[in-house]
Amino acid sequence: MPESSLKLIILDRDGVINEDSDLYIKSVAEWRPLKGSAEAIARLNHAGYRVVVATNQSGVGRGLFDMATLNLMHEKMHKVVAQAGGRIDAVFYCPHKDDDHCTCRKPKAGMLQEIARRFNRSLKGVPCVGDAIRDMQAGAEAGCELVLVKTGKGMKTLAAGNLPAGTRVFDDLAAVAAHYCA
Repeated sequence: MPESSLKLIILDRDGVINEDSDLYIKSVAEWRPLKGSAEAIARLNHAGYRVVVATNQSGVGRGLFDMATLNLMHEKMHKVVAQAGGRIDAVFYCPHKDDDHCTCRKPKAGMLQEIARRFNRSLKGVPCVGDAIRDMQAGAEAGCELVLVKTGKGMKTLAAGNLPAGTRVFDDLAAVAAHYCA
């Protein structure tokens, strides 16, 4: 896959852009942006980054919500980011459950590899931002630069102490944007 001058950053959704819940985000009303996340995405855009979301959404496979609801949640996310002056260039999601044994569900790298194909770009060195160990594992397999945020499950993930070598840690998405847009 060719290298590219395209500046790309990959973000997990729940716990990075919006609040997370152990009971899943199942409705548009439950999808609430984390403070400063939309502005952080706008800052990344203004610095030349294409922002792509890669998110496991097993709630679809579990029957907790349907595709129409997932689409409405993503529509709300796009609107919130647009109101802050930014944009999300693409959203990739895995609707499968753990026991479906698909290749797209993080910690596997299939979803990230699809992003590489669609953007015709190696992911070597592309920041992959997440709050869970599975985000870091998928990013490592895809050759990304690993970035953990302390929001969502981030503090619990950090406390577990099993992060891949070289993982960068930031308080939140705003701190990530400040670092990469400096």
